[in-house]
Amino acid sequence: MDRLQTRELEYFVAVAEELHFGRAAGRLGIAQPPLSRAIGRLERRVGVPLLERDSRRVALTPAGEVFLTESRRALEAVDAAARRARRAGLPSSRLVLVMKPGGDCGLLPEILAAYESAPDAVPVDIALCSAHERAGMIRDGRADVGLLHRVNADLTGLDTEDLRTEDQVAVLPRGHRLAGRASVRLADLAGETMPRWSAGRRDDPGELRVRDAGQLMQLIALGRAAAVLPASVRGQLRDDLTCVPVTDAPPTTLVLAWPRGRRSRALAAFVRTAATVATRPPPSGESPLAATPERTA
Repeated sequence: MDRLQTRELEYFVAVAEELHFGRAAGRLGIAQPPLSRAIGRLERRVGVPLLERDSRRVALTPAGEVFLTESRRALEAVDAAARRARRAGLPSSRLVLVMKPGGDCGLLPEILAAYESAPDAVPVDIALCSAHERAGMIRDGRADVGLLHRVNADLTGLDTEDLRTEDQVAVLPRGHRLAGRASVRLADLAGETMPRWSAGRRDDPGELRVRDAGQLMQLIALGRAAAVLPASVRGQLRDDLTCVPVTDAPPTTLVLAWPRGRRSRALAAFVRTAATVATRPPPSGESPLAATPERTA
């Protein structure tokens, strides 16, 4: 089979996401007949049907589902290569670190301070984004490295360094029925509205989604939601909120992540520095966190 072209992948992704040839053609800025012919040629080259289509509907076949995932990754890789090449050509080198607001377990100030004295250090720019954007920004070249949480993040295509593991707490309004408890279990939170982080998809009816920590905290303060979050959130709570340990919630691990196989002295120095800082015990008064990071491939 001849090597596929990025244009063919873009055509297929548009049809697979729209599940409608007319809408996909409009999105791509081309006429529908050439798009239909291009998808037909693509299916013949791949050797299996990727779409089921009739006069009323378009649907992905199992092979199409797989091909959609791989096509997105391939297009991300192409875009990432261009972004990284452009950044490598800039006069001064920098690292871009992506994280969600407050998503560093309190470690980042110490990491940055220690990194400044590393022999291969370069300036570090901080990009703040929502929880579900971080891994994508690393994969597509907008960021060099990021702070993510292992439970929630898609780490496909990334190398990682475990930094710190911590227990989770329920974040509640101060007047909540559970606010005075020494601890709770997940069953105690049954019936509470637990928002989900938005990943840019259309919200499902009846589902509460949030895009940033400020929005989440406001909803909790209004009594519209509760949340189970890493214990380090204690240092970021508003005065009208409190937190209670959740004894049976799984621990969450903060990881440093970067593109798999990426090599640079500046990045390697940052990873070493972060791992070293993470082994230091937290200041007294903070929640006990596991301080022995585990290297992952």
